[in-house]
Amino acid sequence: MTIAAATPAPVPEKAKDLTNLHYVARQPIFDRDQKVFGYELLFRDGLENAFTGSDADAVSRATLDNSLLIGLETLCDGRRAFVNCTRDTLIKGLVTLLPSQSTVVEVLENVPADPDVMAACKGLKDAGYLIALDDYVTGDPRESLTQMADIIKVDMKLTTLAQRADLTKHFGPWRCRLLAEKVETQEEFAAAREQGFVYFQGYFFRRPEILTAHSMPGNSLNYLRMMREVSRPELDVAALERLIKGEASICYRLLRYLNSAVFGFKSEIHSVRHALSILGERETRRWVRLVAAVAAGQGKPSDLVLSSLVRARFGELLAAQVPSGESDLFLLGLLSLIDAMLEMPMAEVLDKISLDSETKAVLLGQPSKLRPVYQLILAHESGEWEAAAQVAQSLGLYAKEVAALYWQAQQWAREVCVAG
Repeated sequence: MTIAAATPAPVPEKAKDLTNLHYVARQPIFDRDQKVFGYELLFRDGLENAFTGSDADAVSRATLDNSLLIGLETLCDGRRAFVNCTRDTLIKGLVTLLPSQSTVVEVLENVPADPDVMAACKGLKDAGYLIALDDYVTGDPRESLTQMADIIKVDMKLTTLAQRADLTKHFGPWRCRLLAEKVETQEEFAAAREQGFVYFQGYFFRRPEILTAHSMPGNSLNYLRMMREVSRPELDVAALERLIKGEASICYRLLRYLNSAVFGFKSEIHSVRHALSILGERETRRWVRLVAAVAAGQGKPSDLVLSSLVRARFGELLAAQVPSGESDLFLLGLLSLIDAMLEMPMAEVLDKISLDSETKAVLLGQPSKLRPVYQLILAHESGEWEAAAQVAQSLGLYAKEVAALYWQAQQWAREVCVAG
């Protein structure tokens, strides 16, 4: 379905200050327990670097520059940062600008294992950096580097089952840890873990594993009840208050969030009724949805909750610039991962919440007027810059300004997570 182009709206002043941070994304890397081990950082300074692919050294340097400017602690929440390195980045020692205790030096597949590269990797290894080899295959010309490698990344789409078996047999956990890339399903995750892989990269954890006899835990049902309550045309404050008070974690999080500096309230909030009265109806609906979604994600990989918050805020920032009708783009983003949080099919979750037809359709993968906006959100999240620029253009938006809004969304989501 075609959407009429929208006139680009003025970009907030905060976004204009982010001209050197236009393209930022990160891909989570998990351990065998599906806990976040680190993130591969993906930066681009502009469309020319993102699409030509002709200057990998410039892209690598941009990654280092942005990592220093923003800080790895902010970007990776205290976890390891996987930084792509070209030959030039390695032999010039540029990656040593980043701290060794939190940096994984990822040697790209086209870097030759020549004497200069070998010496550079040995120096990095001695300095305490972890070394990873990207897109490793059987008979890889970088084989001599494996003696220094801590992690070997294997692309699930570029290798066969037999080839992966050969690699796990050859290296095994006694030599270095194997990382499976592009793991997209729970079945692929289970198979790679069974084969002996230690780390996993991909979005498999966002597709829930549904058991035949799966039943919804009581607290999850309460989260959905709260979302349903704030989705009613007429808000029943007393009924909502009872639901919030009946779920201690929700009650605590609501008060903790609203008392934090993130929201700028001048006086502390002492009760649920006080919080709801200060917020007003519109903000009450918004924040109850937010807190319920965050609580639903507890116990899941941290990136799952953070991503839902980024999507929600990004949608909200885009709302003034794109045609969305009566749909709430904050809610669209917030609910887009609720199936993975609750480990339920999306259709079953949405049956329990009152949603407009366009939002429900896009979340179920059906035709919707909101689909281009949702595609724009997902493209930025995964670092698919070309796709993001194309969708932005179709919506009448400037790609760089949209990317700056995405960075704002990332900052906001991290602040909210800290506040919680």
